[in-house]
Amino acid sequence: MTSSRSLFLVVYFVLLAESRKRNLPPQKPHIVFIYADDLGWNDVGWHNPSIPTPHLNKLASEGVILNSMYAQPTCTPSRVSLLTGYYPFHTELQKAVMPVEALYLPDKYKLLPQYLKDQGYTTHMIGKWHLGFCNEKYTPTRRGFDSFYGILSGSNDHYTHELGSPVPVSFSNKLFLNSSIKGSLKSSLKVRVQTYFQGVDFRFNETSWKDDLRMYSTHAYTKRAVDIIRSHDPSTPLFMYMSYQAPHMPIDVPKRYADKFRHVEMQERRKYLGMVSAIDESVGAITRALRTSKLMNNLLLIFTSDNGGNPYYGGNNWPLRGAKTSNWEGGTRVPTFVYSETLLLRKKATTNEMMHMIDWMPTLLEVAGRKPVYGIDGRSQWRMISRGTLSSREELVYNIEPNSGKGAIRVGDYKLLIGKPGMQNDWYPPPEDTHEPRMRYSGGKKDKVNVKSEHFFLYNIKDDPFEIHNLYKELPEVAEVLLSRFRSYNNTRKAPLERIIDPASNPENFGGFWSPGWC
Repeated sequence: MTSSRSLFLVVYFVLLAESRKRNLPPQKPHIVFIYADDLGWNDVGWHNPSIPTPHLNKLASEGVILNSMYAQPTCTPSRVSLLTGYYPFHTELQKAVMPVEALYLPDKYKLLPQYLKDQGYTTHMIGKWHLGFCNEKYTPTRRGFDSFYGILSGSNDHYTHELGSPVPVSFSNKLFLNSSIKGSLKSSLKVRVQTYFQGVDFRFNETSWKDDLRMYSTHAYTKRAVDIIRSHDPSTPLFMYMSYQAPHMPIDVPKRYADKFRHVEMQERRKYLGMVSAIDESVGAITRALRTSKLMNNLLLIFTSDNGGNPYYGGNNWPLRGAKTSNWEGGTRVPTFVYSETLLLRKKATTNEMMHMIDWMPTLLEVAGRKPVYGIDGRSQWRMISRGTLSSREELVYNIEPNSGKGAIRVGDYKLLIGKPGMQNDWYPPPEDTHEPRMRYSGGKKDKVNVKSEHFFLYNIKDDPFEIHNLYKELPEVAEVLLSRFRSYNNTRKAPLERIIDPASNPENFGGFWSPGWC
């Protein structure tokens, strides 16, 4: 008995020493990962003091703010990066999934919640999935989550949870046009017609959910999160993935939130800021529940966004250039912080060290006590976050388009963009400051800059974070080094899944709900 007890103590203290070396507690910490949807760089209080986000501000100011945290330019690819640790171009899912498309993240990829379950975690997901759902095996509860409450698609009405998706059909038809002036004109035209599938997207686990169909999405998700926290046994490690569908369009929010911003003329901006305020209130309710349930003293909380804001729908990335869907900093550098009362050796800090969405999986797995997963693109950044060391990466790929091969790469302080960076290529000041009409924020011909004549853009992001001075012609040697690195990544790009629109996806086949079971 004595020898067994001695052996136990030896093992315990060895594990304790190893945990302290990595700044981890002996008991696996709880992890709460909070994802905002289309939240702009300039839409949080710690970047823009005119935005009232008191709960987020408090957590950010007492934790570690990551000022060089990068995401993919759009929704689905960022979620692929987060949950697999791979760049999207190293998977078959590289573009946003439409609800009528038989697109999905193949189940050969083991996801973050599956690894965490191996470590003894209870795993819950709330909110937006957006990684494909044509078959049940591609949905959250088959990919490592013990429970799921939310939407499978990329967006829907925030109250009714209804979603419509156009279904185009193309065919050839010969038309014979008679004209009294020009005589008989024969023309063969390709006519494009379009039908429309409409249905509700809201699920609890593997069941279409009707109970909360009139509740505002952020409120519904908050209620679910608080319920999970209150019922959770603190002795079991918790992983909660809170993936809001706000402030993504459609831009809508209860009136009391939008009324806080009556001074803002642009309606979309006014409502968008109300949506951000509702998220802030939600995070406040979640952190209160964590404290009441005694989970906060051994918890890591991460807050970030899946991509930059869309100025046309009220988001703002000022003073960064560009917007969602673009490879500019405004489309890819996202507001992020990490908070913990016990796990961070340094607090009240800001870092400019480089990190990418692919790094979260290996980082969180290290926190959970798992050995590194080899072969993925991501690298653990736990030492950088918790101790203030240098980043474990010196380069990152912003994006590689699956068809054109356009994209962007950063190596050290330099960033090279190849091809047109996106539709919105300008700098978009906050509309409340400029009183510009909404169309000014739509990009394209409304932009005051012209990038059509240029194919390469080179910037020193450390010295020129707003991407003003194109150094491509001044520093051809630097550009060539970055282009060579980009090409080497491009040579490893996987072929994406074919985008197939399947009429079997029609919600009419599933009682009016968008549902799996058609691929």
